[in-house]
Amino acid sequence: MTKKLAKAANDKVLYGVCGGIAEFFGISSFIVRLLFFFTASTSVWVYLLLAWSLSENRL
Repeated sequence: MTKKLAKAANDKVLYGVCGGIAEFFGISSFIVRLLFFFTASTSVWVYLLLAWSLSENRL
């Protein structure tokens, strides 16, 4: 089975984007959130684009 990047079903704060990225790469969602926080000037646009375009992960 291949992995597909999708929003997290359980690990959500806003839209589940960081949780979905963390699940996809097998890392902690805390690390992904820190990366988004420290690169906020550009990552806001990336986050919004992903929140709009990623599908929901159904368990």
